[in-house]
Amino acid sequence: MTRSLSLRAAIVSVALFAVFIAAWHLATRGTGAVANMDPEYAKLMGATATQGKSAMPGPLDVGKVLWQHLNQPFYDKGPNDKGVGIQLAYSLGRVLTGYFLAVIVAIPIGFLIGMSALMSRALDPFIQVLKPISPLAWMPLALYTIKDSNLSAIFVIFICSVWPMLINTAFGVSAVRKEWLNVARTLEVGPIRRAFTVILPAAAPTILTGMRISIGIAWLVIVAAEMLVGGTGIGYFVWNEWNNLSIVNVINAILLIGVVGMILDQILAYCQRAVTFPE
Repeated sequence: MTRSLSLRAAIVSVALFAVFIAAWHLATRGTGAVANMDPEYAKLMGATATQGKSAMPGPLDVGKVLWQHLNQPFYDKGPNDKGVGIQLAYSLGRVLTGYFLAVIVAIPIGFLIGMSALMSRALDPFIQVLKPISPLAWMPLALYTIKDSNLSAIFVIFICSVWPMLINTAFGVSAVRKEWLNVARTLEVGPIRRAFTVILPAAAPTILTGMRISIGIAWLVIVAAEMLVGGTGIGYFVWNEWNNLSIVNVINAILLIGVVGMILDQILAYCQRAVTFPE
């Protein structure tokens, strides 16, 4: 049954993808008359916008350039001309550094909040004030105090990754069945051992859910952060290619961002399934 459902889902996905590609191809091949447009916009977009040809590249153009990028992903021809492999590596390095720093901070504090009603009430006002702040709002302050664009981007990833992990960890720990904890107390299991042998296995699926949400947010935020700080990274690559009016490269970067984000999410989804057991 499961195999049949997976097969049917794959067929539907392929069909939807084919429809999307066909619609994209048809939408970008028109060469009809050009409507009146702002002269400044026409100057910005170039000849394709003023001659009636669609300024948006078609799937064949995008696929051709994507193949070139994948053939030479790690070339380096100067500060503003690096392969997408190098740019993705910079972005992944920043994301993983900030993310693992958030893991180190969020999970212990989440355990503390989940196991102690006193600490939960004491820390809740700080969490509720800091959690809604946009991560990019911290960027000017980080640049001013840290004075390093790379470390500032890592700090932004850290601050946006902390909250989903912390809240999900606290919820998972506080939701552990009381009878399990009572049995552990009856057996005179100490608090530290109880945390690792009873609470952590029971709360692991919820903790991994928070980590999965955090990695998605971190990968989303790094693109915007790199547009602000510049230099290297896939976000900077998108902004630089827009400044060069290379819409094909912008689309290719968007596709690569989506694929890498999916891979990161699926890795944590696999880990989540590995620690989830039927009761």
